[in-house]
Amino acid sequence: MNSTSVRQAVLADLDELSTLFDQYRQFQGQASDVAAARSFLRERFDHGESVLFICHDGTTAVGFAQLYPSFSSVSLSRVFVVNDLFVQESGRRKGLASKLLSALESYAWSLGSARVTLNVARGNTSAQRLYEERGWKQDDQFFMYHRFPESLS
Repeated sequence: MNSTSVRQAVLADLDELSTLFDQYRQFQGQASDVAAARSFLRERFDHGESVLFICHDGTTAVGFAQLYPSFSSVSLSRVFVVNDLFVQESGRRKGLASKLLSALESYAWSLGSARVTLNVARGNTSAQRLYEERGWKQDDQFFMYHRFPESLS
């Protein structure tokens, strides 16, 4: 029987994370580019700009989550944004996304974070169900808006 594990990722996990990150980006409609994925993650590691968690099913890396630190001026506290959460098809329906969420929530709470925030595609109802089952609440106070450079409009 394979055991599953989730832990905070370290630089030695970069190759496995790069492959997973590239798959995640493809899932999000982007073209495959493992080298660019690796470079992006390496920069986050080098500058301490994000916290990554990696999930293994046995010895195979099957998922990851990436947290970005931020702050809330109103609550005068740290907050985190879950920008990326992904589990390969082979690892789904095994509770691995839930384990990733537990790990990143524990990390955030251990640092006194006031909240952890994420965005989920409106059509991704299975993820929405998971978040709600774990006690996450849909924001009913704020709308999210974006402004893009003219070249990307």
